[in-house]
Amino acid sequence: MAMQVIVRKWDKQEERLVKASEDEEERYIQAVKNLEFDRNLGPYNLSHYEEWKQLSNFITKSVKERLEPIGGEITVECEDDVVRSSSANKTPMENALDKQLKAGNSATSIGKSQRKGCYYTPIPRVVKRKGVSGTELTSLNLDKTQLLETLLAKEYGGSEDLLLGEVQFSFIAFLMGQSLEAFFQWKSLVSLFLGCTEAPFKTRTQLFTKFIRVIYYQLKYGLQKDRIGESVLPLLDDSWLSADSFLDRLCKDFFSLFEDGSVVDGDLLSWTRKFKELLENNLGWEFQPCSAIEEDDEFAPQVEIIGDEA
Repeated sequence: MAMQVIVRKWDKQEERLVKASEDEEERYIQAVKNLEFDRNLGPYNLSHYEEWKQLSNFITKSVKERLEPIGGEITVECEDDVVRSSSANKTPMENALDKQLKAGNSATSIGKSQRKGCYYTPIPRVVKRKGVSGTELTSLNLDKTQLLETLLAKEYGGSEDLLLGEVQFSFIAFLMGQSLEAFFQWKSLVSLFLGCTEAPFKTRTQLFTKFIRVIYYQLKYGLQKDRIGESVLPLLDDSWLSADSFLDRLCKDFFSLFEDGSVVDGDLLSWTRKFKELLENNLGWEFQPCSAIEEDDEFAPQVEIIGDEA
């Protein structure tokens, strides 16, 4: 069976792809066969293909169209408002990271972009509901399952893969694009997932299996410091993932959910154990059952009691 080849080109005036004419199509085909384009191409690093696939397998065209800024360029030059608005909630570690990212980008930035940043989904840190009792409100904040369901339905059209795509997009934009805005979004999404106690076991087991796999590969890649034949800086330094970081505290609570003997899906349990071992082996973290929430824990659920309102 003959393979059909369709050649498309970019129409600058209409700003869209259009099908090339038959003559153009034949010239492109012959040019490919004659390797005429090869001299203008850079080598593709196949050794990191599997890593990249694990970091981006949920990033589809739909995910990019939802999140990319106008023009497609992600730059810290348009993130001043984001940094300022988040400064009150940043830890000393994150303030240090802020300075590091600004210093690294100031040397290469030219001019000030007037475009806004990425169109990330707003993730509330605290659930607020009118007309519910204080007990119900406390429950909604201790278990983010209902918030997860609401966001999936309202913001992602029920698509779990779109949500996972945003987790991957924000991580890549932070790690490789040096975007502090992306870090805060990744942190918010991870906090949402790890703040759920019912969803992993009852309503969204498959979603959590995929999420744990996603964050496992993200941190496995980010924690690599030395690569054979390459000279690279650590992608994630120790201060970013210190023992008092938000991730350490959330993981302690999340891992403790698997210690009560409840029936757990095999794949979810397997990937959770792998994730836990990664943190223990690479960062030296120790996960002991948490007996109580520390009073000064910034990442503990914050509950605002709202009286019944009509």
